Amino acid sequence: MKKSLNILYRGPLESCNYDCQYCPFAKKRNTRQELAYDKNCLEQFVEWVAIQKRKIGILFTPWGEALIRKYYQDAILELSHIAHVEKVAIQTNLSSRLEWLLHVNKQKVALWTTFHPMEVDIERFIQKCLTLIQMDIPFSVGIVGKHENFTFAQRLREQLPSSIYVWINAYKRTPNYYTPKDIDFLQQIDPLFHLNNTIYNTKNKACFAGESSISIDGEGNIKRCHFIKKNIGNIYKQDLESILKPSVCTTNNCRCYIGYMNLKELELDKIYGNKLLERIKI
Repeated sequence: MKKSLNILYRGPLESCNYDCQYCPFAKKRNTRQELAYDKNCLEQFVEWVAIQKRKIGILFTPWGEALIRKYYQDAILELSHIAHVEKVAIQTNLSSRLEWLLHVNKQKVALWTTFHPMEVDIERFIQKCLTLIQMDIPFSVGIVGKHENFTFAQRLREQLPSSIYVWINAYKRTPNYYTPKDIDFLQQIDPLFHLNNTIYNTKNKACFAGESSISIDGEGNIKRCHFIKKNIGNIYKQDLESILKPSVCTTNNCRCYIGYMNLKELELDKIYGNKLLERIKI
């Protein structure tokens, strides 16, 4: 068996059933033709994963909400029962039905869920979280750390079991957005908030991206990570062994978890163990 590989997959889907003001894909609708193309891309990716000879972890990072599409549910279900697939996780607003999760391999599937206060009632969201617990589906819960969301973040932490990791995505669009008091408050909710509330200087620093973690789009094009635009190959045209290699970051900084999780100096495997993709601290 070859060296294990983490894959962040983002197909052409770019539609969502929520209307968050900060998101460019809010309430955007794909056409039937666009959805059919996205489905074909996803099915081709699943077929490719099935014939690989290495351990693979997968995180779906769609532009929008994917789990309201049955073909994403079917793909995760199928992937979870492939022997060499170690993990299948997806970012989701948790608005979809959950019954399909009864049939997945629960040792492999996990959800990275985000609560959007303006789109869903918090009690309804928490009830879905409790359902996931009853179903024995691992998941984390997050929220954007804007000032108006502080109360909701506190309620999530208070109303969910302590075993569920609640993370805060630091709001970095405004410099010096947080006061020391704000940071202390959010740190009490998310003990790893300081890690996310950092813009990392990454230029020329060692990173797992391109070595044991890659980003793949719907056509199979490979990038080292979502934040480096240069293609380094294609999974349908080249053997991975000719592509994967140790390298340093070519961007000046990294602001997002799905980027800095690969920064070697952070040693985040000591914090997340084998739950890095689903953002669940051990």
